[in-house]
Amino acid sequence: MYDTLIQRIFCLAEQQPEKPAVVFKKERVSYKQLAEQIRKIGTKLSRMGIKRGERVLFTALSKPETVAAYLGIQYCGAIAVFVDKNSTPENAALVYRNASAVLFLTDRPMKGLEEELKIHSLRQLYASEPEESYLEYRMPEENETAELLFTTGTTGMPKGVILTYKSVYHILSNTIKGIGIREDERLLLPLPLNHSFALRVLRAVLYKGATAVLQNGFAFAREVELNQSNFDCTAMVAVPASMEILRGQMQDRFAEILSKFRYIEVGAGSLTLDQKKRLTSELEDTMIYNTWGSSETGGALFLNVTEAVKDPVKIGAVGKPLPGVRFRTLDENGKVFQSDKDRPGRMSLKGDMQMAGYWNQKELTEATLKDGWLLTSDMVYADEDGYVYMTGRADDIINVGGEKVSPIEVENIAGQYEHVRECACIGVADPEGVLGQVPILFVVAGSPAFGKEELQTYLASQMERYKLPQHYCMLQELPRNRMGKIDRRELREIWAEQGEENLMNPVMQAIFTRRSIRKFTEEPIPKKILEMILQAGYYAPTGHNMQSWRFTVIQDKQKIDALREATKAAAKANGVYCYGFEQPVCLILISNDIRNGNGCQDASCAAENIFLAAHSYGIGSVWLNALKTLRNAEPVKELLDSYGIPENHTVWCMAALGYPVAEGALLAKKKDVIHYV
Repeated sequence: MYDTLIQRIFCLAEQQPEKPAVVFKKERVSYKQLAEQIRKIGTKLSRMGIKRGERVLFTALSKPETVAAYLGIQYCGAIAVFVDKNSTPENAALVYRNASAVLFLTDRPMKGLEEELKIHSLRQLYASEPEESYLEYRMPEENETAELLFTTGTTGMPKGVILTYKSVYHILSNTIKGIGIREDERLLLPLPLNHSFALRVLRAVLYKGATAVLQNGFAFAREVELNQSNFDCTAMVAVPASMEILRGQMQDRFAEILSKFRYIEVGAGSLTLDQKKRLTSELEDTMIYNTWGSSETGGALFLNVTEAVKDPVKIGAVGKPLPGVRFRTLDENGKVFQSDKDRPGRMSLKGDMQMAGYWNQKELTEATLKDGWLLTSDMVYADEDGYVYMTGRADDIINVGGEKVSPIEVENIAGQYEHVRECACIGVADPEGVLGQVPILFVVAGSPAFGKEELQTYLASQMERYKLPQHYCMLQELPRNRMGKIDRRELREIWAEQGEENLMNPVMQAIFTRRSIRKFTEEPIPKKILEMILQAGYYAPTGHNMQSWRFTVIQDKQKIDALREATKAAAKANGVYCYGFEQPVCLILISNDIRNGNGCQDASCAAENIFLAAHSYGIGSVWLNALKTLRNAEPVKELLDSYGIPENHTVWCMAALGYPVAEGALLAKKKDVIHYV
C-alpha cells in the first residue's frame, strides 16, 4: 500500500482548510492555500511544456515557495530535483547536466550560465495569478521516480539518489511511527530542505496534517526562541552540532527554552554519550530522539534517548529498526553473520523505504543494492533486544597491529573528560612502521586547564592500551560539513600537512577558548592572581611608549553596586545602551588621557591582555563599554572623580572579572574576512 503526499494534502485541504501547513516568519500558508499553490504551479509547468518523467531543478530555500514548488513539480508528473540554496552556480549547473534537466526554478544569479540552463523565477511562479482551469492530477505508479536527492557536488561528480513514490511514502511513514508525530504538532524545522533529514520530517509533518515552522538554520538562538514562542512549537529537529551552538548561545536559558518542546529529534549524526546524558538531565520534560538515516533509506533506526539513557549499555546504541525495516550484518567477504561487540560487521538494510538506485550510476547501484538489500558503509553490531551499536564507518575503523579500534568509542570516552569540548579520532600510518595504523585524537579544548598528559592518563584508565591515541592535535574547531558532521577527510589532510607538528601552543589555546562571561559567582579573586592579571595589562604595548593610562581596580561590592546603578541611570538619561552588569567581583577601569591620540588603542591592547590572562587562570571576563561616553555624565562623573580618575581621562574600557557561573557563548565566526594580497 502507498499514497502520495499530494493526494493527502488535497484531502486535508478539505478537512482542515484554514489550518496552517507551512509557516515562515510572517507568512502562513494554510492547507487550502498549499493545495491551490500545488495545482497552480503544476498546471503552469505543464503548460510551459514540462512532461511526465522530466527533471526539474529548484533551489531549496527554507520558505513556503520551496514546498509548493517541490510538490507542484510532482503534480504535473515531473521529477523534483533539489539544489542546495548555497550551491555555487557551477555546482548547480553540474547537477542540471547530470540529471538531464529541462528547467531550473531559481532566483539566484547564474552568471555566465543563462544560455546553457533554462531558468525560470521560482519567486514569480509562486506569486503568479491562478489559472482559470487546472491540470487534472494523475496518481503515479508506486515505482515511478518521484525525486532525486543529489549531493552538493563540491568535489567530483554529484551522486543522485532515486526515490520512488513508494519509498517516499514509507520514509514518511517510518518517521511518523518512529517519533510519534501527532496531528497537533507544530514542528520547528531549522534545517536546509534539500537534506534528506529535513525533507523526510517535512513530508511526515504535512502528511500527518500538522504544521511545519521553517527557519533558516541555527546561526542565531534568538530566532529559535522567537519561533518557539510565536508559534507555540511543540517539537524541533536538529543535528548534534546545532544543539551545541544553541547551548553556547542560550547559556543558562538553554533548558528553560528547549524544555518547552514536547520532543526534539536529532538526526544526521549520533549524539555522543556526554550529549545524551546532558540533554536528558537538562530537559527532563522533553523527549529526546536520535535517528540514524541516510538519503538512501530515510530514517531507519530510531532511538528514544530519554528511555535508553536509563540503561548503561543501551545509551550507546544508535537506534532500533522499525518492524518494516529488516537488518543484518555482513563480514569482510560479504557473508551474513551474527555480529557482536568484538566483531562488528557492515550494516545491510531492506525495506520498502529504500532507494531504487543511483541516477546514471549502474556500477555504484549494483555495488550498493545486492539481492534487494542495501549495503551501507557503517560498521555495527546488534544486541539481543535488536538495538544497533555503531563502531564507525568501514574505512574509519583503525587496524592497530590486527586489533580493531572504533574511533567512535575513543571519542565517546575522551569527550567525557572535563577539559575537552569536542574531539575526533582517526587512524594514520604508524610512524614506526610496526603497527600498521595508530589512533590519533584531534581535540578542541574546553578550557585553558587542558593538558595532553592529563588526558592520556584519564584515557589509560578507561580503555585498553592499544586503543590509546598516540598523538594529540589541538584545533580551534573541528572541520564539519554543512550538516554539522565531522569531516574526517579534512582531518586526514590536516594530519598529512602538519603531522606531529602542532601549532596550538598555550597562548593560542587561551585565545581560542576565551569567551565573554557576564554572570559570575561570589568567589573572590586571590590577590596574587589579580596582581598578575593587572601586570598583563600593564605590560601591553602603548603608542610611542607614553604609558599615559590608569588602571582603577574596584573590588568592594557596595562600590560596584553603586557604579552599576549610576551607570544605568546615566545611560537611560543619555540614551546609551548599557547591559551585562551582572555582579562581577572585580571591575578594572582602564582610562587614558584624552590628549593621547592612541588612548583607545592603548586601552584596547591592555584590555585584551587582561582578558586572556584572566582566562588562563580560569577567571571569566567581559568588556563593558558604557563609560566611554558617560565619563562626564552625572551621577557617573561624581563617582569616577571620587576614585581619583583624572577629569581629562576617558574610561575606554570597564573590564568585569569573576569566576564564571557557566561557559560563555561560542559565537559563529565569519569565514570570509581574511584576504591575502
